[in-house]
Amino acid sequence: MRHCIHCCIALLPNDLHKQCFRCQGQSHNIQKHPLCRGENKVLLHLDSKQMNLLAVLEVRTVHNESWTGLFCLKKGKLCSLMFGLIIMMLVMASYILTGAKGGLLLIQPVLRYGTFTSNSDLDNESLGDMKDHYQTSKMNISYAKDYPSIKIVIDTITSNIEFITRHLPDLEDLKKQEMHMFSVIPSKFLSNSKNPCWYEEYQGNTTRNPYATNSYALYSKRFRTIFDYLRKVFWNHLYHYKDKHYRLRCLPHFYIIGQPKCGTTDLYDRLRLHPDVRFSAIKEPHWWTRKRFGIIRLRDGFHDRYPVEDYLDLFDLAAHQIQSVLQGDAGNDLMSNIIIGEASASTMWDNNAWIFFYDNSTEGEPPFLIQDFIHAFQPNAKLIVMLRDPVERLYSDYLYFASANKSVEDFHEKVAESLQLFENCLSDYSLRACVYNNSLNNAMPVRLQVGLYVVFLLDWLTVFNKDQILVLRLEDHASNVKFTMHMVFQFLDLGALTEKQEALITKSPASNTRRPEDRNLGPMLPLTKEILRDFYQPFNTKLAQVLSDDAFLWKKP
Repeated sequence: MRHCIHCCIALLPNDLHKQCFRCQGQSHNIQKHPLCRGENKVLLHLDSKQMNLLAVLEVRTVHNESWTGLFCLKKGKLCSLMFGLIIMMLVMASYILTGAKGGLLLIQPVLRYGTFTSNSDLDNESLGDMKDHYQTSKMNISYAKDYPSIKIVIDTITSNIEFITRHLPDLEDLKKQEMHMFSVIPSKFLSNSKNPCWYEEYQGNTTRNPYATNSYALYSKRFRTIFDYLRKVFWNHLYHYKDKHYRLRCLPHFYIIGQPKCGTTDLYDRLRLHPDVRFSAIKEPHWWTRKRFGIIRLRDGFHDRYPVEDYLDLFDLAAHQIQSVLQGDAGNDLMSNIIIGEASASTMWDNNAWIFFYDNSTEGEPPFLIQDFIHAFQPNAKLIVMLRDPVERLYSDYLYFASANKSVEDFHEKVAESLQLFENCLSDYSLRACVYNNSLNNAMPVRLQVGLYVVFLLDWLTVFNKDQILVLRLEDHASNVKFTMHMVFQFLDLGALTEKQEALITKSPASNTRRPEDRNLGPMLPLTKEILRDFYQPFNTKLAQVLSDDAFLWKKP
């Protein structure tokens, strides 16, 4: 007896037997063939419902005593070929229908972390009911590419947005959290320096290396040359008074606090060319946000915490120059015009380490933020923020940090997944709690939260005055560098420049531009851009209101 493979396509369940190939004839008994009775069918499903609208494939073994061995073998090959062709036709039909009609997906990717469906009837459901429906299977995370489905999640996010003023911590609570820092940094600084500087007694001898234990030097070979130089000239820059030795310590006068992929490197490179500006020995120390918690690289976990002394060492080069002015021929009556800056693009937004160190949280919100400590020491600090269309910032961020398999399709998928994760968090927690949620931020494949500029800005405005924060747009900086740099010079009260000095600052090429291999990927998908514009729109609207400037709506002409 020979066995041959036969295929059956049933358009409706009741038509199964009639449509079966080689399942007809007087000798054929339906009751003896369970497959023809409709048992063991492989049915397609959509949103957990059986779907009989499309073809149901069956593979069965049929007895055929009339075939000879050779003929059956040829028929077997033919059946296998037909089976493959039918599968290919179904796939092609699904692809064509999907491309032609976005809502007519034959096999829809189903999202279970905030479920996406393509059923248009869901538009009439209440957002509250859908929010409960989304919680059913949180662990099965996938994505959907159709805009109507993702729009449901964005609408749910929008409905949960509340900009609530945070509760400020007491100074005594800050001191309890960072006792060593408060013991090192004084409450008053030298009056003849624009920077927060002070003299600190040094009790070492000439043979001692003051930078021997500096964590920045230990963990990075790039900066050891700088510290080797500082060690050699260290003793010459001490202030000697009544058999005691003092070193000048300084904190920055201003901070470039954010945001990443918004042109902070270009601003830093231009500003450091000003004759009165000095920066830390390292461009981005990330001390306030990461190093003081022992984070060297985010993927490597925690190391020993960098003490505040290691951070202060980064400004010794500038402190030496300030001291040379202060201790000039005219004595301490001289006023140093040098100002020190620091440019870590994580300072504005990165509070991810709080959950590991501060245990008195309220409803998942961090009890202390970076700005609380900076303000405690430097209430007169000046802050510079460079922002960019958050949609374009996110794509640039993805291109810069993604290491492999980068594509516009991959970016789209990561955006969809991140939106679902963010939506799920907002269903249970406040906006601030989700923005500063370390677990959520690590789980999202793209950093959506970094583009929520107004959330961070409002929190900075709870401790600093509005006139202490200069907010710029990268788009304006790119189109008119001279204008934005003049705004920065004026904000920092810097002196006038010669034409040659100004040309050197404003006409130099842009820094940190996109890599050629990333440019070759082209722009993001139009659908992805539309999704992100919808997501960021309410945050941009609030930002424009806070800054009284509609340019921060980033509306395209």
